[in-house]
Amino acid sequence: MGKAFLRSILEHPATRGLDLDAPETSLRRGAIIQQKGFLKRFYQDCYRSMLRTLPAAFKGPVLELGSGGGFIREYIPDCITSELFPLPDVQMVLDGQLLPFAEQSLGAIVMLDVFHHLPNVRFFLKEAGRCIKQGGCIIMIEPWKTTWSHYIYTHLHHEPFDCKAPDWKFPGGGPLSDANSALPWIVFERDRRMFEREFPEWRIASIQQRAPFCYLLSGGVSLRSFAPGWLYPCCRAIEHLFQPWMKYLAMFAQIVLAKEPAKRELD
Repeated sequence: MGKAFLRSILEHPATRGLDLDAPETSLRRGAIIQQKGFLKRFYQDCYRSMLRTLPAAFKGPVLELGSGGGFIREYIPDCITSELFPLPDVQMVLDGQLLPFAEQSLGAIVMLDVFHHLPNVRFFLKEAGRCIKQGGCIIMIEPWKTTWSHYIYTHLHHEPFDCKAPDWKFPGGGPLSDANSALPWIVFERDRRMFEREFPEWRIASIQQRAPFCYLLSGGVSLRSFAPGWLYPCCRAIEHLFQPWMKYLAMFAQIVLAKEPAKRELD
């Protein structure tokens, strides 16, 4: 009762009563991102970080999974945008667990808040390994488990956050309503050795924990904003001061997986 009451007060009026899995909801959320200055700056930061992280030496198309209401092409103009359902500014309708690309045809895959919505991430990791060229990568920005984020995600967020899930999959249903926000942490931290054993073609190049406060202050796409856009640079500067304690405070992580040469090529 308390959690539901709190969410009813904080809920953004433009998203109240919407079906999370309807394409119209993604369009509405895209408009919210553009209207909320603080949230838009958060997205801009994420896209800039992805752009900086892309390997400079490789050539090949970049695919974004779950483009939704985002605007990544303002930062990576040639990026192929995709979604599970048709949207006006999305170029391809596809499922990240069954990619319609030839082997070694992609340079990279980027995604923002998408990995934890994939019902079976093993399918995605195998497909990405097939499609991405040697030297390419996967760059994702995802929820991450820390002491602070665990409290926030379990009390203020509508998506499940099950750190004790025994497996990396969950029953697939709605593309946005079904999720486990703890899944990135489970795969790349809790079960890291299992990941490395099952997917030797992928090396965890980096996990950068980030954003303990800014996304929360933005209200995301479902809650009201708690700060004006002009305050964002100040909040980012304060976050930087907390860098030494990010393992306790971060709400997100940028995870980079690098495509490794096949073992037979190393022998």
